[in-house]
Amino acid sequence: MRKWFAILCSVLLLSAVPLPVSAEQQPAVLLIEANTGCILSEESADVIVQPGSFSKLMTALLTAQAMERGELTADTLLTAGESVRGMRGAVIWLEPGDSLRTEELLTALLVGNAGDAAAVLADSISGSAEQFVMDMNAAAFDLGMRDTHFTSPQGFDDPGSFTTAHDLGLLACAVLRCGLLTSYLTTWRTFVKDGAVELVNENSLTRTYDGCRGVKASHADGRYSLIAAAQRNGMLLCAVVLDCGDSDQRFSLAKELLKKGFSGYKLSAPGYSEEFLLPLRVRGGTEQAVLLQLSQLPVLAVPQKAELSSVTVLPEFRQAPVLKGTKVGQVYFYHEDTLLAEAELVAADDVREMRFADAWAKMRHFLFS
Repeated sequence: MRKWFAILCSVLLLSAVPLPVSAEQQPAVLLIEANTGCILSEESADVIVQPGSFSKLMTALLTAQAMERGELTADTLLTAGESVRGMRGAVIWLEPGDSLRTEELLTALLVGNAGDAAAVLADSISGSAEQFVMDMNAAAFDLGMRDTHFTSPQGFDDPGSFTTAHDLGLLACAVLRCGLLTSYLTTWRTFVKDGAVELVNENSLTRTYDGCRGVKASHADGRYSLIAAAQRNGMLLCAVVLDCGDSDQRFSLAKELLKKGFSGYKLSAPGYSEEFLLPLRVRGGTEQAVLLQLSQLPVLAVPQKAELSSVTVLPEFRQAPVLKGTKVGQVYFYHEDTLLAEAELVAADDVREMRFADAWAKMRHFLFS
């Protein structure tokens, strides 16, 4: 069912492909806290651009998910097919019939940006590059990447492929939360193919920036981009910088964003006391009301001196039966006029529907007590 849905999405997206950003436009930037998903800063984050080699982050994520499902292990030997022949761009010079472990292919993909490694992973996971692309777009939809369409596991320039800084931020957060990928994202220099091929990470922050967690650098046609993440003070910040005029600018902008994020924001759970929640009235039940509780109090990335407010939305009553844990309302948390998060209010207990025997028992108790 999911594959047919992915095919339908691909057809609809290709029928209305937006144009990529022009060279005259300013860099698109986004700063997001990866664990909470809170966006701290953005500029032109919804401008359409080419995903380029950032497509390989989705290839890596699908590989990690296949490993989590037990379909692959780090030591699984994967054999290259005809798809690696004549591969353009960065490669580790794989030929059809060559075999490498999943771990080496992921290293080549994320450290060396190797397109032939992406081809082997795609064929091994989905059977073909075409099916893998469908899986990439289905996964993008699941992540909420509504302005993204991939056309290859490698990210070759293609009029049909597009994304935004906002969507790449969502993808990077998913990658950062995947523990299987951490070591690959933070490696600066290593070797594969029994030491025959040296790999050097284009993201130099992996060796120079305190607390760096990756993620990936990219360049094409004189435009330079970077997704950089770092962890400090409990926060995992991810800076997306797209389409800079030179290589140095992307690093300076990313470091500036990360610095502002670490100095100006903190993780905080909003104050919300359930003691002040009135029970919700229940009609037609064995009880006249039910107590409420928050399903989970969110942790948010907020400005250092932020004062948060909340808005509680509840119906006037709920018809029985009401099961414990059933959603009955919502709480919205704001910083000034900006919605930061929402949480569900749920029933704290069961309330059964009133039956004749229950009504008769209550009447007897009222008459004879």
